[in-house]
Amino acid sequence: MDPERARELLARERSRIEGALAAVRPDGDDGELAHVDQHVADAGSETFDAERDEGLADALRAELAAVERAEARLREGTYGTSVESGEPIPDARLQAVPHAERTVAEQQHYERS
Repeated sequence: MDPERARELLARERSRIEGALAAVRPDGDDGELAHVDQHVADAGSETFDAERDEGLADALRAELAAVERAEARLREGTYGTSVESGEPIPDARLQAVPHAERTVAEQQHYERS
């Protein structure tokens, strides 16, 4: 893949992830209950939402770290090759997942292990 195209795809991916991370960050909630007479079910819903958002944030931070590793590989001249085997990662895969570190088959094997 052309390095300029890779930079563009990675920048777009970084922007998407950073925007999604900003959307799941708490909006200044200090953990205090807003109402003394709050129903226990409301507190349960808030806890569920906070845990769900933290899980999403964790996944997004992991994705952002993968983008950063891909940007480093681009600078080093190894972008587009598998970190496992050194085999080329097809351009179609990099178009779909710009921060891909492995070929599809290698990724499937990695996820099963």
